Amino acid sequence: MRVLVVGGGGREHAIIKAVKKNTSVEKIYALPGNGGIADDAECVAIGAKEIDKIVEFAVDNKIDYAIVAPDDPLVLGAVDALNEKGIPCFGPDKKAAIIEGSKVFSKNLMKKYGIPTAEYETFNNANDAIEYLKSLKTFPRVVKADGLALGKGVIIAETLQDSIDAVNSMMEDKVFGKSGENIVIEEFLTGPEVSVLAFTDGKTVKPMVSSMDHKRAGDNDTGLNTGGMGTIAPNPYYTDDIASICMKEIFLPTIDAMNKEGRTFKGCLYFGLMLTPNGPKVIEYNCRFGDPETQVVLPLLKTDLLTVMQAVTEERLNEIEVEFSTDSACCVIMASKGYPSAYQKGFEMTIPNSIKDTVFVAGAKLVDGKLLTDGGRVLGATQIAKDLKTAIDGAYDLVKQIKFDNAYYRTDIGQRALKATEEN
Repeated sequence: MRVLVVGGGGREHAIIKAVKKNTSVEKIYALPGNGGIADDAECVAIGAKEIDKIVEFAVDNKIDYAIVAPDDPLVLGAVDALNEKGIPCFGPDKKAAIIEGSKVFSKNLMKKYGIPTAEYETFNNANDAIEYLKSLKTFPRVVKADGLALGKGVIIAETLQDSIDAVNSMMEDKVFGKSGENIVIEEFLTGPEVSVLAFTDGKTVKPMVSSMDHKRAGDNDTGLNTGGMGTIAPNPYYTDDIASICMKEIFLPTIDAMNKEGRTFKGCLYFGLMLTPNGPKVIEYNCRFGDPETQVVLPLLKTDLLTVMQAVTEERLNEIEVEFSTDSACCVIMASKGYPSAYQKGFEMTIPNSIKDTVFVAGAKLVDGKLLTDGGRVLGATQIAKDLKTAIDGAYDLVKQIKFDNAYYRTDIGQRALKATEEN
């Protein structure tokens, strides 16, 4: 098989490493890929949003199967365009990808179908939003840009003034461009956060092992929100009882709701959950694998990934046993110092060959045979072990073996989960 993977980050590297294990795969192309992915796939300089060029490449190179991983091309209709040329794909079509592409849509969907989520209001002009904020008696509030914003379009506003500033930055200053033309203002929920990725073919739902992301840039969850500074799996707060509640009240109702709206979802649906004192609630949906959750979830997948993906595409997921290891996993993200604000790049990286199988490269380029940093999040180092503490220690051992100037990483990935495990 000739497989094409759209995207160029650590998530895509994890997907490619997993797909490579299938013996029927003869060739993998990554569009655009990156300097680290080049070890595992042929990288082609076509951007993830260049839909016409992606389709042309897929046709010219007789691609048998395509995996569209990032949010942007999914929301733009990459799967639709590839399917029109007869190329089977993993990922939702444009109509279904709106579940991430518009937070207004997803919140209204949850309200309509009784799926538990935070109370909210939506706005299309700043004055109305600010008047609403002034009427509220309690803060913090969560202010969200409607559209895609690289995982950064959510602001937790501690005070009324912070909330007004957030509205103005999105709607007046347009810091997220068109994504901030509409916004959602919602109640601030408390409780442990859980990420659950699920395979679904629009009929059957097979959740993957749960995980815990670490969004803030600094230790002890301080600093700015990022795309994610590390993850662990499984999430100790996500018990079998809670999983059962989520399947009954959130996962299956979401799939049913999308079907009723004529937007059947096939692919990986990401449920960002908050385990509140009033039960699990949806914080957000993503229409694709999370990053960096994928870097801990897929290494624990025992079933062949490509086989599962094809079953999703062909709507026969009920025929496949999707099995995960009972081990634990920890991924520590190494970033460029200064991320998610300004940072320097172009520093040479060294990753020992002995650990390359456990490293997922996100932001790097090859120049004259040298691997150079080329992004905010540079790579993720993942360790699998029988227990969480050993996995965490192992991930940091990996990090210490990887060298590049300007490297930055959090030193507390997994500590909150470890504490919860010990309490249990």
